[in-house]
Amino acid sequence: MSFRRAFEGALLEILRTRDLVAVAVISVLFYAFYYPAPYAHQVVERLPIAVVDADHSALSRGILQQLAAAPEVTIAAEVPDMAAATALARTRKVEGILLLPQGLASGVASARPGAGIALWLNGAYLLRAEGVGKSIASAITTVVQQRLAGLSLGQGVPQISVIPRPLFNTTEGYRDYVFPAVANVILEQTLLFAVARLIAERRRKRLWVRGGRAFAGVWAGCATIGTLAGGLYFGLVFWVQDIPHGGNLPALALVVPLFAATVSALGMLVGSLVRSGDDALKLLIPTSIPFVFLSGFAWPLVAMPWWVQMAAWAIPVTPATHLFVPLNQMGASLGEVRGALIVLVAQLACFGALAALRLARRGAARHGAPI
Repeated sequence: MSFRRAFEGALLEILRTRDLVAVAVISVLFYAFYYPAPYAHQVVERLPIAVVDADHSALSRGILQQLAAAPEVTIAAEVPDMAAATALARTRKVEGILLLPQGLASGVASARPGAGIALWLNGAYLLRAEGVGKSIASAITTVVQQRLAGLSLGQGVPQISVIPRPLFNTTEGYRDYVFPAVANVILEQTLLFAVARLIAERRRKRLWVRGGRAFAGVWAGCATIGTLAGGLYFGLVFWVQDIPHGGNLPALALVVPLFAATVSALGMLVGSLVRSGDDALKLLIPTSIPFVFLSGFAWPLVAMPWWVQMAAWAIPVTPATHLFVPLNQMGASLGEVRGALIVLVAQLACFGALAALRLARRGAARHGAPI
């Protein structure tokens, strides 16, 4: 079989087979818009809290005025005691409770130890708890600083203002943090599933033809599908979703085909080791969640045991994450990510050689015989 026939045959089979097109094409499109959707509103707004003001001082009233102007929270109720506030929290009518204790103003003025403010937050939703916590902390800090500025204790003390400027995740939102990393897992797993199933089903049906040109043509066809999926994400989806993007597009244009070829080679290798397409999916589907954590964005690789790091660098998504995120979000150069690039090229050579050893050699087998 010629390279061209094998290449066109692989592309057409993926696009014409319902199971394969569902995994390699439809799933890629679906996840591109479904996964970021729950995090579209990245900035927390108007989350309700209950306030227990036991001090009734100018300081406590100033804190409440600052909170009333904060966009992240809204004071849903001012209650007389903690029992009433706890009842509101248990019925999910508020997301947090702020207690301004009696003697707060005098304690702040005298810097008395133990004079503080208590805050309870619903931790079931980390982002919402973080938003409420930041807003309340900012309001308290602003009012207390203003209070101390008018006291003789604070006279002559230089005021230092720290203004954080997020560099890459400019919204400091969850979507802009997690989707660029998870997108790499999506691109890897959808292509891996499709290629492994394609090869396994061809072997099961005795349709696989040995030979170097046939092997190279199928490999190139599968890598083309992966390259187009990567181009869709980095060339369109990140723009449409308004996620930080476009840092180093020429480098991405080089790395995306390498990544697609590496994943395709791994998929062909897996497909050569199982009896059917269903067995390939049974083997690969449970790997998705472990690969997310092994990629190194949820927990730093350097903080993992050495043997876990070795396992992580053996899968394509790990070097891909350390390539695509710096190149696309941070504008890194290829020299700055050369370590991950070397690992990806080594994986390409290793998986490609093993897959060729399994699928390309004619040996004593006749054309069309299963391996």
